[in-house]
Amino acid sequence: APSEDTGPAPIPLLAPREGVPEVTATAAGLSAVTAAFAAGAGPVAVDAERASGYRYGQRAYLVQLRRAGAGTALVDPVACPDLGALGEALADTEWVLHAATQDLPCLRETGMVPGRLFDTELAGRLAGFPRVGLGAMVENVLGYALEKGHSAADWSTRPLPEPWLRYAALDVELLTDLRDALEEELKNQGKLEWALQEFRAIAEAPPAPPRKDPWRRTSGMHKVRRRRQLAVVRELWQTRDEIARRRDVSPGKVLSDSAIVEAALGAPRTARALAALPGFGNRMGRRQLEQWHAAVEHALTLPEGELPEQTK
Repeated sequence: APSEDTGPAPIPLLAPREGVPEVTATAAGLSAVTAAFAAGAGPVAVDAERASGYRYGQRAYLVQLRRAGAGTALVDPVACPDLGALGEALADTEWVLHAATQDLPCLRETGMVPGRLFDTELAGRLAGFPRVGLGAMVENVLGYALEKGHSAADWSTRPLPEPWLRYAALDVELLTDLRDALEEELKNQGKLEWALQEFRAIAEAPPAPPRKDPWRRTSGMHKVRRRRQLAVVRELWQTRDEIARRRDVSPGKVLSDSAIVEAALGAPRTARALAALPGFGNRMGRRQLEQWHAAVEHALTLPEGELPEQTK
């Protein structure tokens, strides 16, 4: 009798070929990694993990690299904040990153700046792939499934759990293989030179200047229409940013965007009225509440000439 159709075979789950490496967290270890990667061959796969949503800013808390002849390395940029020598050792090597513009700023802070790069996410977009996340690209192009679940983890955690390190190592495991397959696809489509120009532009782009009036990016700003309300958003945002920077926590953990907008719309004249608004409830201490109220009061008493302009 014919066998039953059981459907397509399951996609194999990718596993690190050499196991999960130990995290490099000493000067001696970093020197050894630098020497090994300088002696390697071909492009180097590079990735970085941040702690978005947990810590202030976008610094790197883990840097992952893989190169033929050197294997995989996981480097702790907190214990080893200056990775300039590693970056210089790879200066003449093509770096392979996925969504390069996300990682380049935090890599630059460590002293790692590529001379040449290949962005597998951008390559996927130019080649016409509908889903260009790393997991989807590895699955669709190379036929392997990546482990999921730790991309939004707090990578400032120390020590980093072994499952997280495994996840991080896998992010660079097949990156150069993906690069080679996408290069061939772009070549077949007649888009390779176009892609290389885009990659060159990313590598040569200077660091982005600080955003002008970053408080205007507060979520829910479309509800805020009056200049006095804009002043409240600005004062609360700046106060929150100072606190978040000092505590090294994500600004959203100090005060939510929605709470800032509620205060701007409600314009509370007393701390008690502020406490009645969403986001300023009972769990907030008196000192904190008075701090926020002082910011609101300052905005509400500004002269007209010092109010922010409305944007069109």
